[in-house]
Amino acid sequence: MKPANLEKIERSFEIQAQNFESKEVNFTKEEYLNDTISCVAPDRQDIVLEVAAGTCVCGRSFAPLVQAVVCLDATLPMLETGKEKADGSHLNNMVFVKGYAEEMPFLNESFDIVFSRLAFHHFTDADAVFAEMARVLRPGGKLVLIDMEAAGEELRDMEDEIETLRDPSHIRNMSKTEMLGLFAAHNLSVKKCHKKHIRQKLKSWLALTNTPEDVQDEITERMKREMSGGEKTGFSPYMENGEICFNQRWISIVGRKRRRR
Repeated sequence: MKPANLEKIERSFEIQAQNFESKEVNFTKEEYLNDTISCVAPDRQDIVLEVAAGTCVCGRSFAPLVQAVVCLDATLPMLETGKEKADGSHLNNMVFVKGYAEEMPFLNESFDIVFSRLAFHHFTDADAVFAEMARVLRPGGKLVLIDMEAAGEELRDMEDEIETLRDPSHIRNMSKTEMLGLFAAHNLSVKKCHKKHIRQKLKSWLALTNTPEDVQDEITERMKREMSGGEKTGFSPYMENGEICFNQRWISIVGRKRRRR
């Protein structure tokens, strides 16, 4: 089952494939990758699946610590970039698979850890993706969801509007309650849930997606108006060292699939 926004995803991430490895991108910063590893706490014998892996930068950080890592993504240029980086680092226990998170090409109960990092806001059917993640997870295994938390109800539509202006493949940010609801709906017990505020520079955030200049100008103007007391955007922007910045709210949830009795 192809995602409804597949063409937008492919267009967006063909542009982002090389930029994803930039040191300016929070996605790839070692500090946050180490946070993910600490949160998940993998074992040497684990077989790991990263869903909507992009260039699999997170999966590559897991690879030296586990038995094997499988990276699934719908966009071939992202996977090609990831494989090139993995080969350059002599990570020989990684497999890169083109496929859809909504209908994964894997057998039931194939993985010890299944995780998705900063991808759920692109899914048109988050429940279908989560159900697939739970399906391929072994009993007793860990399911990990890391994504940006939505702004409060009064501002989340405005926040999503700006996110979509910047990246048309964006669908919606989920609230913490909605994320936890996925674990409850699929009978996974939640073992960890924490939030981290991540500083983001507006200029580099817009550059990652190669946002057209007129759209960059519109988003920048909205941020400036809010800082001057105007309409709120849901981003709560501020100035730091002469640059417009805002804080992303990353939620990390680790659940376990119940063992059979």
